[in-house]
Amino acid sequence: MTTTIADMIRSRAADGPGRPAITYEGSTITYGELDRRASRVANGLLDAGIGPGDRVAFLDKNEPAYFELLVGGAKAGAVSVAVNWRLSPREMAYVIHDAAAPLLVIGIEFVPFLDEIRRAAPAVKTVLVVGDDPTHESFDAWVARQRDTDPRIATSLDDIALQVYTSGTTGLPKGAMIRHRNLFSLVPYFSDELGFGPDSVSLVVMPVYHIAGAGWGLVSLFNGAHTVLHRDVDLPQIIDTIARYHVTHTLFVPAVMQFLLMTPGIDDADFSSLRAIVYGASPISRDVLVRAIDRFGCDFYQAYGLTETTGAVVMLPAADHDPDGPHPERLQAAGLAMPGVELRIADPVTSAPVSAGAVGELWIRSSQVMAGYWNQPHETAHAITPDGWFRSGDAGYLDDDGYFFISDRVKDMIISGGENIYPAEVEHVLMEHPDVADVAVIGVPDDRWGETVKALVVRTPGTTTTEADLIAFTRDRLAGYKCPTSVDWIDVLPRNPSGKVLKRDLREPYWRDHDRAVH
Repeated sequence: MTTTIADMIRSRAADGPGRPAITYEGSTITYGELDRRASRVANGLLDAGIGPGDRVAFLDKNEPAYFELLVGGAKAGAVSVAVNWRLSPREMAYVIHDAAAPLLVIGIEFVPFLDEIRRAAPAVKTVLVVGDDPTHESFDAWVARQRDTDPRIATSLDDIALQVYTSGTTGLPKGAMIRHRNLFSLVPYFSDELGFGPDSVSLVVMPVYHIAGAGWGLVSLFNGAHTVLHRDVDLPQIIDTIARYHVTHTLFVPAVMQFLLMTPGIDDADFSSLRAIVYGASPISRDVLVRAIDRFGCDFYQAYGLTETTGAVVMLPAADHDPDGPHPERLQAAGLAMPGVELRIADPVTSAPVSAGAVGELWIRSSQVMAGYWNQPHETAHAITPDGWFRSGDAGYLDDDGYFFISDRVKDMIISGGENIYPAEVEHVLMEHPDVADVAVIGVPDDRWGETVKALVVRTPGTTTTEADLIAFTRDRLAGYKCPTSVDWIDVLPRNPSGKVLKRDLREPYWRDHDRAVH
C-alpha cells in the first residue's frame, strides 16, 4: 500500500520505469526518470542541510520541476510550498517568509521579483531558477550535479507533505498543512470512482499552487497514468491536447468550461477519448453544465471541498448528471459525502445541529482534514473543534437523501431587515436570464433595512437588458425580500485563481464610509 508521495513514485518506477509520467510542451519524462531526478533533488536538499520538516518553496507556473521538487522533497522529508504566482511581489514574499523556506525554486519570468522577496524573506539561502539566468544556478544544472541514489529518509503517513496557502480573500493567506495521510485518504477513492488506471491520460491545467492542480496531478501519478501538463489555461491548446494525446480525464473550474464552450473550433473538436471531467471550486449555471455534458459527451463529476480538506470531500456522481432523469434538481447539488467523510449542518450562531433542509454552516470530519495552519494555533483552534470537526465557512443544507446543497459562504450572507439572504440563491436565478453572462450579488448599506441586495451583472454581449427588467425577473422567482433593489453593470467580475468571486473587493467601495466591516 502506498503511504507517502515518495513511496508512490518508487512503486510506479519499479512497475514501469519506461512508462510516460509527465509530458510538458512536447517533452516527456518517464516514471524511472522522475524517480531518479527526485532522488537527485532529495540529495541536493539534504546536502544543503534541508531535511525533515523544512519547507521548500516553488514559484512558477505549472512546470515539471514542481513535481520533481515535490517528490524529491518527500524523499528528503521536506515540505513542498507552491506559491501563488498571481499574487503581488509583496504577497509572494509574505508566503515565502511565513513558510521560512531556506530554498526557493523560481521561474525565469519571476526573477525580477527576487530582490523584494529576499529582503522580506531572509530565510531563503538558495535560489534556483527554472530557465537560464546569469546570476543564479539553474534548477536543471543543480539537479544534474547531485547523486541519483535514493536517500531513503524515513517518513510516515502523519508527516506533512504539502503546505498549501489559502486564497486570502478575507486576510493574509494561511498555510494549510496537508499530511501524506490526508492525501492518501482521498486519492484511492477518487481513482476508483473516476475509473483511473495505468492506461489513463490526464490533463492538468489548474495551477499547482492550488489543491486542485497539485491534487489532480497526484491522482494521475498514483495510478501510473500519463499526465499532460499545461503551463497555464490556454483554451485552444486544451482542445488540441485532448485530441492529440487522447486525454481520458481532466479537471476544470466552471469558468474554464464556460469559456471552452465559446472557443472557436469547439463544435468540431474530437473529444471521443474523454471518460470523465471533474469540475468544482465555484458555482456553475445549469445552462453551462447541460451544454458541457452534451458537447464533451463523457461522465461528469462535481467535486466540493476546500484546501483544508485536501480537496474533495463531497462528490456528485455521474449518475446524477442527467438533466432529464428522475432528479434533475440534483444538478444543482454539490453531491454526497465521500467514504470516510462525515457532514454536519450547524447553526452558525449556536453551533447546534439543524434539521434536514435547514440552512446552516457545513462542518466536516474526515481523515482528509488538514493537520492545522502553520504557526497559527489560534486560527487552527477556531477552524477545527476539539473533536475533529472542521468548520467550512460554507452555508448550505442536506436534503433527506443526504445530498449537500451549497447556499453561500457564511460570511457572504446578507441580513436585510432581520432576514437572512444567501447571495448564491439570487445569483442562480439571475443566471437563468439569457442576457446575464455573469453575476455577483452583495449586500450594500441601506438606512432602513441595514443592508439590501445589489446585483453586479456582466451583460451578454449585444444585449440591452435594463435594471428594471432584471429586478422584475427575480420577483417572479424569489421572495420579495431576496430580490435585488439595484443593479450595477460591470465588465468582468474579479476572481481569485480558484475561480471564486472576490466579494470583498466588490463590497469595499459601497461600505467604505460605513461602520460595517467588509469581510
